[in-house]
Amino acid sequence: MKGLRKYISPFAPDQSGATAVFCELGGLVVILDAGGCAGNVCGFDEPRWFDSKSAIFSAGLRDMDAILGRDDKLVEKIGKACKKIDGNFVAVIGTPVPAVIGTDYTALRRMIEKKTGFVAVTVDTNGMELYDDGVRKASLELFRTFTGTDDSASRSETAGTDPLELLGVLGATPMDIVETEAPETIENYYKKKGWQQVSVYGMGAGLDAVRQAGQAKKNLVIAPAGLEAARYLKKKYGTPYEAEYPLAAIPGWDTFWENVMQKERKNVLIVHQQVLANTLRDTIRKESNAKVTVASWFMLDKELKEDGDVHLREEDQWISLVREGGYDLIIGENLFMRAVPDYAGDHINLTHFAVSGKRTI
Repeated sequence: MKGLRKYISPFAPDQSGATAVFCELGGLVVILDAGGCAGNVCGFDEPRWFDSKSAIFSAGLRDMDAILGRDDKLVEKIGKACKKIDGNFVAVIGTPVPAVIGTDYTALRRMIEKKTGFVAVTVDTNGMELYDDGVRKASLELFRTFTGTDDSASRSETAGTDPLELLGVLGATPMDIVETEAPETIENYYKKKGWQQVSVYGMGAGLDAVRQAGQAKKNLVIAPAGLEAARYLKKKYGTPYEAEYPLAAIPGWDTFWENVMQKERKNVLIVHQQVLANTLRDTIRKESNAKVTVASWFMLDKELKEDGDVHLREEDQWISLVREGGYDLIIGENLFMRAVPDYAGDHINLTHFAVSGKRTI
Protein backbone atom coordinates (compact mmCIF):
# COMPACT_ATOMS: atom_id res chain seq x y z
CA MET A 1 0.00 0.00 0.00
CA LYS A 2 1.38 3.40 -0.99
CA GLY A 3 2.78 5.33 1.96
CA LEU A 4 2.12 2.58 4.50
CA ARG A 5 4.92 1.93 6.98
CA LYS A 6 4.80 -0.61 9.73
CA TYR A 7 8.49 -0.77 10.65
CA ILE A 8 10.38 2.27 9.34
CA SER A 9 9.76 5.65 10.94
CA PRO A 10 9.12 8.85 8.92
CA PHE A 11 12.19 10.71 7.66
CA ALA A 12 13.10 14.33 8.32
CA PRO A 13 11.02 16.67 6.09
CA ASP A 14 12.19 19.43 3.76
CA GLN A 15 11.74 22.34 6.17
CA SER A 16 14.15 20.63 8.58
CA GLY A 17 16.75 20.28 5.83
CA ALA A 18 16.39 23.94 4.84
CA THR A 19 16.73 25.09 8.45
CA ALA A 20 19.91 23.02 8.83
CA VAL A 21 21.59 25.01 6.02
CA PHE A 22 21.15 28.34 7.87
CA CYS A 23 21.61 27.12 11.46
CA GLU A 24 25.23 28.28 11.97
CA LEU A 25 25.26 31.37 9.75
CA GLY A 26 24.15 33.93 12.32
CA GLY A 27 20.84 34.92 10.79
CA LEU A 28 17.29 35.04 12.05
CA VAL A 29 15.60 31.85 10.83
CA VAL A 30 11.80 32.00 10.75
CA ILE A 31 9.78 28.84 10.20
CA LEU A 32 6.50 29.92 8.65
CA ASP A 33 4.15 27.80 10.76
CA ALA A 34 1.80 27.81 13.72
CA GLY A 35 4.38 26.26 16.03
CA GLY A 36 4.40 22.53 15.34
CA CYS A 37 6.97 22.46 12.54
CA ALA A 38 9.43 24.62 14.49
CA GLY A 39 9.01 22.36 17.51
CA ASN A 40 9.79 19.33 15.36
CA VAL A 41 12.93 20.95 13.95
CA CYS A 42 14.32 22.09 17.29
CA GLY A 43 13.20 19.05 19.23
CA PHE A 44 14.17 16.29 16.83
CA ASP A 45 15.74 17.29 13.50
CA GLU A 46 18.50 19.74 14.47
CA PRO A 47 21.08 18.17 16.81
CA ARG A 48 23.09 21.41 17.05
CA TRP A 49 20.14 23.03 18.81
CA PHE A 50 21.12 21.15 21.98
CA ASP A 51 24.82 22.12 21.88
CA SER A 52 24.83 25.70 20.59
CA LYS A 53 22.69 28.77 20.08
CA SER A 54 20.79 29.62 16.92
CA ALA A 55 18.00 32.15 16.38
CA ILE A 56 15.23 29.86 15.12
CA PHE A 57 11.69 31.22 15.51
CA SER A 58 8.19 30.06 14.71
CA ALA A 59 6.00 32.56 12.90
CA GLY A 60 3.22 31.52 15.30
CA LEU A 61 0.51 31.82 12.66
CA ARG A 62 -3.03 31.69 13.97
CA ASP A 63 -5.91 30.29 11.91
CA MET A 64 -7.15 33.65 10.65
CA ASP A 65 -3.61 34.88 9.95
CA ALA A 66 -3.13 31.95 7.60
CA ILE A 67 -6.60 32.12 6.04
CA LEU A 68 -6.41 35.86 5.35
CA GLY A 69 -2.70 35.86 4.43
CA ARG A 70 -1.76 38.58 6.91
CA ASP A 71 1.86 38.95 5.84
CA ASP A 72 2.00 42.42 7.42
CA LYS A 73 1.59 40.91 10.88
CA LEU A 74 4.38 38.42 10.18
CA VAL A 75 6.69 41.16 8.92
CA GLU A 76 5.93 43.22 12.02
CA LYS A 77 6.92 40.29 14.25
CA ILE A 78 10.13 39.77 12.31
CA GLY A 79 10.96 43.46 12.58
CA LYS A 80 10.61 43.33 16.37
CA ALA A 81 12.73 40.19 16.58
CA CYS A 82 15.49 41.76 14.48
CA LYS A 83 15.76 44.60 17.00
CA LYS A 84 16.43 42.09 19.78
CA ILE A 85 18.62 39.61 17.92
CA ASP A 86 22.12 40.42 16.69
CA GLY A 87 21.60 38.84 13.28
CA ASN A 88 22.87 39.58 9.78
CA PHE A 89 20.05 38.27 7.55
CA VAL A 90 16.56 36.80 7.69
CA ALA A 91 15.68 33.37 6.31
CA VAL A 92 12.03 32.34 5.98
CA ILE A 93 11.37 28.61 5.69
CA GLY A 94 8.10 27.36 4.21
CA THR A 95 5.83 24.68 5.68
CA PRO A 96 2.45 23.20 4.68
CA VAL A 97 0.68 26.38 5.83
CA PRO A 98 2.10 28.79 3.20
CA ALA A 99 1.97 26.00 0.62
CA VAL A 100 -1.79 25.66 1.12
CA ILE A 101 -2.59 29.39 1.08
CA GLY A 102 -0.18 30.20 -1.78
CA THR A 103 2.16 32.63 -0.02
CA ASP A 104 3.97 35.03 -2.37
CA TYR A 105 7.54 34.52 -1.20
CA THR A 106 8.97 37.19 -3.48
CA ALA A 107 6.64 39.84 -2.06
CA LEU A 108 7.28 38.60 1.47
CA ARG A 109 11.04 38.86 0.99
CA ARG A 110 10.76 42.44 -0.26
CA MET A 111 8.52 43.41 2.66
CA ILE A 112 10.98 41.95 5.17
CA GLU A 113 13.96 43.69 3.60
CA LYS A 114 12.13 47.02 3.59
CA LYS A 115 11.06 46.61 7.22
CA THR A 116 14.32 45.33 8.70
CA GLY A 117 17.07 46.57 6.40
CA PHE A 118 18.48 43.03 6.38
CA VAL A 119 18.91 40.80 3.35
CA ALA A 120 16.11 38.22 3.31
CA VAL A 121 16.12 34.71 1.89
CA THR A 122 12.96 32.67 1.37
CA VAL A 123 12.79 28.92 0.78
CA ASP A 124 9.52 27.51 -0.60
CA THR A 125 9.57 24.17 1.21
CA ASN A 126 6.14 22.66 1.81
CA GLY A 127 6.64 20.02 4.50
CA MET A 128 5.64 17.23 2.13
CA GLU A 129 9.06 16.49 0.61
CA LEU A 130 12.11 14.95 2.28
CA TYR A 131 14.93 16.79 4.01
CA ASP A 132 17.33 16.67 1.06
CA ASP A 133 14.94 18.69 -1.10
CA GLY A 134 15.01 21.38 1.58
CA VAL A 135 18.81 21.32 1.76
CA ARG A 136 18.97 21.58 -2.03
CA LYS A 137 16.65 24.59 -2.23
CA ALA A 138 18.17 26.41 0.75
CA SER A 139 21.77 25.86 -0.41
CA LEU A 140 21.04 27.22 -3.86
CA GLU A 141 19.27 30.30 -2.45
CA LEU A 142 22.11 30.86 0.02
CA PHE A 143 24.82 31.06 -2.65
CA ARG A 144 22.62 32.94 -5.11
CA THR A 145 21.92 35.59 -2.50
CA PHE A 146 25.28 36.06 -0.78
CA THR A 147 28.19 34.84 -2.90
CA GLY A 148 30.09 37.75 -4.42
CA THR A 149 28.36 40.39 -2.28
CA ASP A 150 31.42 41.37 -0.21
CA ASP A 151 34.36 43.58 -1.18
CA SER A 152 36.56 40.64 -2.10
CA ALA A 153 37.15 40.16 -5.80
CA SER A 154 35.36 37.22 -7.34
CA ARG A 155 37.02 34.69 -9.61
CA SER A 156 35.65 36.43 -12.71
CA GLU A 157 37.15 39.75 -11.55
CA THR A 158 40.59 38.29 -10.94
CA ALA A 159 41.15 36.48 -14.22
CA GLY A 160 44.78 35.65 -14.78
CA THR A 161 45.66 35.44 -11.09
CA ASP A 162 46.17 32.30 -9.07
CA PRO A 163 43.03 31.42 -7.10
CA LEU A 164 43.37 30.90 -3.38
CA GLU A 165 44.07 27.29 -2.41
CA LEU A 166 40.54 27.16 -1.08
CA LEU A 167 38.36 24.07 -1.06
CA GLY A 168 34.63 24.54 -0.60
CA VAL A 169 32.64 21.68 0.91
CA LEU A 170 28.96 21.59 -0.08
CA GLY A 171 26.10 19.49 1.26
CA ALA A 172 27.44 19.26 4.81
CA THR A 173 24.57 19.17 7.29
CA PRO A 174 23.99 16.88 10.30
CA MET A 175 21.27 15.28 8.19
CA ASP A 176 23.75 13.79 5.73
CA ILE A 177 27.09 13.32 7.44
CA VAL A 178 27.90 10.52 9.83
CA GLU A 179 28.47 12.47 13.05
CA THR A 180 32.14 13.42 13.32
CA GLU A 181 34.08 13.54 16.58
CA ALA A 182 34.55 17.31 16.32
CA PRO A 183 33.07 20.06 14.10
CA GLU A 184 36.40 20.67 12.40
CA THR A 185 37.08 17.00 11.54
CA ILE A 186 36.17 17.35 7.85
CA GLU A 187 38.10 20.62 7.56
CA ASN A 188 41.23 19.07 9.09
CA TYR A 189 40.92 15.99 6.89
CA TYR A 190 41.25 18.04 3.71
CA LYS A 191 43.92 20.34 5.10
CA LYS A 192 46.06 17.24 5.64
CA LYS A 193 45.57 16.56 1.95
CA GLY A 194 47.25 19.88 1.12
CA TRP A 195 44.49 22.48 1.00
CA GLN A 196 45.47 25.79 2.59
CA GLN A 197 41.91 26.71 3.48
CA VAL A 198 38.76 24.60 3.71
CA SER A 199 35.28 26.08 4.01
CA VAL A 200 32.66 23.58 5.16
CA TYR A 201 29.63 25.73 4.36
CA GLY A 202 26.98 25.63 7.05
CA MET A 203 29.06 23.50 9.43
CA GLY A 204 31.92 25.64 10.65
CA ALA A 205 32.23 28.17 7.83
CA GLY A 206 30.20 31.32 8.39
CA LEU A 207 28.45 33.78 6.13
CA ASP A 208 31.71 35.54 5.15
CA ALA A 209 32.94 32.23 3.71
CA VAL A 210 29.72 31.93 1.70
CA ARG A 211 30.28 35.46 0.33
CA GLN A 212 33.76 34.45 -0.84
CA ALA A 213 32.73 31.07 -2.26
CA GLY A 214 33.36 32.30 -5.80
CA GLN A 215 37.09 32.38 -5.04
CA ALA A 216 37.35 28.66 -4.29
CA LYS A 217 39.68 26.67 -6.48
CA LYS A 218 37.46 23.62 -6.21
CA ASN A 219 34.22 22.50 -4.58
CA LEU A 220 33.68 19.11 -3.06
CA VAL A 221 30.10 17.84 -2.80
CA ILE A 222 29.66 15.36 0.04
CA ALA A 223 25.89 14.88 -0.31
CA PRO A 224 23.65 15.01 -3.40
CA ALA A 225 21.64 17.90 -1.94
CA GLY A 226 24.68 20.12 -2.56
CA LEU A 227 24.96 19.34 -6.27
CA GLU A 228 22.63 22.07 -7.52
CA ALA A 229 24.57 24.75 -5.61
CA ALA A 230 27.84 23.34 -6.96
CA ARG A 231 26.51 23.54 -10.51
CA TYR A 232 25.42 27.12 -9.94
CA LEU A 233 28.89 28.08 -8.66
CA LYS A 234 30.50 26.35 -11.62
CA LYS A 235 28.28 28.20 -14.08
CA LYS A 236 28.78 31.62 -12.49
CA TYR A 237 32.40 31.41 -11.31
CA GLY A 238 33.81 28.49 -13.26
CA THR A 239 34.55 26.53 -10.08
CA PRO A 240 35.00 22.82 -10.81
CA TYR A 241 33.46 20.28 -8.45
CA GLU A 242 33.47 16.60 -7.71
CA ALA A 243 31.33 14.38 -5.49
CA GLU A 244 33.14 12.43 -2.79
CA TYR A 245 32.61 11.69 0.89
CA PRO A 246 35.56 11.77 3.36
CA LEU A 247 35.17 8.23 4.69
CA ALA A 248 38.17 8.56 7.00
CA ALA A 249 36.28 11.29 8.89
CA ILE A 250 33.67 8.76 9.99
CA PRO A 251 34.18 7.94 13.71
CA GLY A 252 35.64 4.47 14.10
CA TRP A 253 36.31 4.20 10.36
CA ASP A 254 39.19 1.71 10.74
CA THR A 255 37.04 -0.70 12.76
CA PHE A 256 34.11 -0.20 10.40
CA TRP A 257 36.29 -1.05 7.39
CA GLU A 258 37.71 -4.14 9.10
CA ASN A 259 34.17 -5.39 9.62
CA VAL A 260 33.36 -4.83 5.95
CA MET A 261 36.43 -6.73 4.75
CA GLN A 262 36.61 -9.48 7.37
CA LYS A 263 34.89 -11.89 4.98
CA GLU A 264 34.90 -12.40 1.26
CA ARG A 265 31.90 -10.40 0.05
CA LYS A 266 30.09 -11.31 -3.15
CA ASN A 267 26.94 -9.19 -3.17
CA VAL A 268 26.77 -5.98 -1.12
CA LEU A 269 23.93 -3.47 -0.68
CA ILE A 270 24.66 0.05 0.64
CA VAL A 271 21.70 2.15 1.80
CA HIS A 272 22.49 5.78 2.56
CA GLN A 273 22.74 9.18 0.87
CA GLN A 274 24.10 8.76 -2.64
CA VAL A 275 27.53 10.42 -2.40
CA LEU A 276 28.56 8.57 0.76
CA ALA A 277 27.24 5.29 -0.65
CA ASN A 278 29.04 5.78 -3.97
CA THR A 279 32.35 6.59 -2.26
CA LEU A 280 32.04 3.52 -0.08
CA ARG A 281 31.16 1.40 -3.12
CA ASP A 282 34.29 2.58 -4.96
CA THR A 283 36.42 1.77 -1.90
CA ILE A 284 35.00 -1.75 -1.61
CA ARG A 285 35.56 -2.39 -5.30
CA LYS A 286 39.23 -1.49 -4.97
CA GLU A 287 39.68 -4.21 -2.37
CA SER A 288 37.37 -6.95 -3.63
CA ASN A 289 35.46 -8.33 -6.60
CA ALA A 290 32.10 -7.93 -4.89
CA LYS A 291 29.04 -6.73 -6.73
CA VAL A 292 27.93 -3.55 -4.95
CA THR A 293 24.52 -1.93 -5.31
CA VAL A 294 23.56 1.49 -3.97
CA ALA A 295 20.01 2.16 -2.79
CA SER A 296 18.60 5.33 -1.28
CA TRP A 297 15.31 6.74 -0.08
CA PHE A 298 16.62 10.16 -1.08
CA MET A 299 18.10 11.88 -4.14
CA LEU A 300 19.76 9.74 -6.79
CA ASP A 301 21.39 12.17 -9.19
CA LYS A 302 21.56 10.88 -12.76
CA GLU A 303 25.22 11.84 -13.17
CA LEU A 304 26.19 9.76 -10.14
CA LYS A 305 23.82 6.85 -10.60
CA GLU A 306 24.88 3.46 -11.97
CA ASP A 307 22.68 0.94 -13.71
CA GLY A 308 21.04 -1.20 -11.07
CA ASP A 309 20.98 1.44 -8.35
CA VAL A 310 17.62 1.59 -6.59
CA HIS A 311 15.53 4.61 -5.61
CA LEU A 312 13.42 3.43 -2.70
CA ARG A 313 9.98 4.92 -2.09
CA GLU A 314 7.90 2.36 -0.20
CA GLU A 315 8.56 0.02 2.71
CA ASP A 316 7.26 -2.93 0.68
CA GLN A 317 9.79 -2.11 -2.03
CA TRP A 318 12.61 -2.27 0.53
CA ILE A 319 11.39 -5.62 1.86
CA SER A 320 11.24 -7.10 -1.65
CA LEU A 321 14.68 -5.74 -2.50
CA VAL A 322 16.30 -7.47 0.47
CA ARG A 323 14.40 -10.73 0.09
CA GLU A 324 15.07 -11.08 -3.62
CA GLY A 325 18.52 -9.49 -3.85
CA GLY A 326 20.63 -12.30 -2.39
CA TYR A 327 22.88 -9.88 -0.48
CA ASP A 328 25.48 -11.30 1.88
CA LEU A 329 26.14 -7.83 3.39
CA ILE A 330 23.89 -4.82 3.90
CA ILE A 331 25.42 -1.53 5.05
CA GLY A 332 22.90 0.99 6.36
CA GLU A 333 20.78 2.15 9.27
CA ASN A 334 19.77 -0.38 11.92
CA LEU A 335 16.25 0.98 11.63
CA PHE A 336 15.84 -0.45 8.13
CA MET A 337 16.52 -3.97 9.32
CA ARG A 338 13.39 -4.01 11.47
CA ALA A 339 11.40 -4.49 8.28
CA VAL A 340 13.39 -7.57 7.19
CA PRO A 341 13.83 -9.79 10.29
CA ASP A 342 14.28 -12.87 8.10
CA TYR A 343 17.42 -11.49 6.41
CA ALA A 344 20.18 -14.07 6.98
CA GLY A 345 23.27 -12.18 5.81
CA ASP A 346 25.54 -9.73 7.62
CA HIS A 347 24.55 -6.19 8.47
CA ILE A 348 26.81 -3.26 9.44
CA ASN A 349 25.19 -0.15 10.85
CA LEU A 350 25.92 3.19 9.15
CA THR A 351 24.09 6.04 10.85
CA HIS A 352 21.90 8.44 8.87
CA PHE A 353 20.54 11.10 11.21
CA ALA A 354 17.64 12.09 8.93
CA VAL A 355 16.40 8.49 9.19
CA SER A 356 16.89 7.53 12.82
CA GLY A 357 17.70 10.75 14.70
CA LYS A 358 20.81 9.06 16.11
CA ARG A 359 24.11 10.93 16.01
CA THR A 360 26.64 8.13 16.55
CA ILE A 361 27.62 5.25 14.34
